[in-house]
Order: sequence, then structure tokens, then C-alpha cells
Amino acid sequence: MIPYNTAVVLLGCATLGLAAGTVGTFALLRGRALVADAVGHAALPGVALAALLVATFGGDPRGLPPLLAGAAMAGVAGVLAVQALARTRRIREDAAIAVVLSSFYALGVALLSWLQTLPGAAQAGLSKFILGQAAAMRAEDAVITASVAAICLLVVLLGFQRLRAACFDPDFARIQGLAVGRVDLLLLGLMVTVCVAGLQAVGLILVVALLVLPAAAARLLTHRLPRMLALGAGIGAACGAAGAWASALEPDLPTGAAVVLAGAALCLLALILAPERGLLACAATHLRRGLGAD
Repeated sequence: MIPYNTAVVLLGCATLGLAAGTVGTFALLRGRALVADAVGHAALPGVALAALLVATFGGDPRGLPPLLAGAAMAGVAGVLAVQALARTRRIREDAAIAVVLSSFYALGVALLSWLQTLPGAAQAGLSKFILGQAAAMRAEDAVITASVAAICLLVVLLGFQRLRAACFDPDFARIQGLAVGRVDLLLLGLMVTVCVAGLQAVGLILVVALLVLPAAAARLLTHRLPRMLALGAGIGAACGAAGAWASALEPDLPTGAAVVLAGAALCLLALILAPERGLLACAATHLRRGLGAD
């Protein structure tokens, strides 16, 4: 029998991986993978400010809902800052992401250091949001994560055609009257939602890996978008469950790191063994061509 605590963590991490793999597929195809990194790092000052406000008004600074709300608002602010900087055309988008990522993260670290000096918030345990602490996940937290996954899947299904058009041919989509900018905002909103939901499980530094690794593995295995979405979701869920189970067997292994390592292992396997794009398949193709030329 699986212990209750372990089952809760398994459910939470698996549903988080399901949502991350689905949303990450479109983020990868749209070239927005690095934006997820900016969102994750930008969430840190939001968590710190939310804890400060709650402590100021006499509440519990460790309460999860206000911390996640602060993280979401800071993540949205980070995304808008990246877009605003890129829209000036003075710096490239990758440079804008680097500026926002480093600035927001530095602000978050400074706020965390200051919070440790305040009596009401010194024991808030906010550092767990940096690397995650899935072992502290409760049943209600797992339900929230599952609800987030369900919402993300529903939004992806409802906006599938628009998201596909924006990812594969945005110029043609604009000619056909599709508001590509709004579709991008929808995708960024989904990424913020997944990043915020994954703060407790894998932390703001590693959550970007959970968005990218399952999608990258799925991209190596298929050319068709529906199959890629299904594979990304399945691989994400498998990574979450495998990482949680490995952490349960070895308590000294952090769950977030185990989840990401599982994703990296599956991505490496896909890179080697993929039937068409894998390294072995490419080597076999080159060998056959060499023998045919001889």
C-alpha cells in the first residue's frame, strides 16, 4: 500500500507534469521556452511581498493562497515587462528576458533577506519556493494542482486551433484575421498558471524544466501536433510521478530535482532512440547512404 502522504505528493506532481507537458508543447513550438524561465524567477518578489503584506495585517505568512496570488501577479508583471522592453526594439527579446529575469530575481532575494529580520515573517519558510518542497504538499494542495491542470487542459482544447495557427504560421494567421497578440497572451497566461502551480512542488528555478523537457522529448518522437500534445502530457505526468516516487524511496533526494532528472532522462532517451530524429536512427541512415554510394 502507498502511504497517504506519498499518494498525495504523487497525485500533485503527476497532475502538475500533465499540465506542464501540455502547455510546454505550445510554448516550445512558439519559441517561448525562455519566457517561462523569466516567469519563474519573476515570481519570487511576489511571494516575498505577499508574505510581508499578510504578516503586516496579522495573518499567517506561510498561507499558500496569498503567496501563490502574489507569485501570479509578479509573474504577469514579469511577462509584461519582457514584452514592453522587446516592443521598444532597442534590445532583443532574449536580452529583455535576461534583464527581467535577473532584476526580478535579485529583488526577490533582497526582499527575502529583509523579511528574515522581521519578527512576524522570519519563520515563513519562503526559501522552499526557490527549490520546491513537494513533501510538504497537503491533500488540498494536490486538489488545487489537479484543478489547475484541468483548467489548463480545457483552455488548450478550447483554443487549440488558434494556438496551432499562431505557432506554425503566425503571419498567415494575421492575414486571416486572427489576433496573434491575444493568442500569445493566452499562452503566456497558461505558462504563468503552470509556473505558479509548480512553485511548491519543484520551485521557481526548476519549474521551467518541467515545461520544456516533456515537450522537447515529445517533439523528438513525432511530427504531428495532436500526438505531440498527448506525448508531452503523458511524459510530463510520468516525470512528476517518477520523481515523487524516487523521492519517497530516498528521502534525502529533493522531489523537485528528482522530477526534473526524470524528465532529463526521458528526453535523453528520446534523443537517442527516437525512430526518425534519434541519434541511432540518424547514424543508421548515414550508414545506409554510405553503403549505397559504395
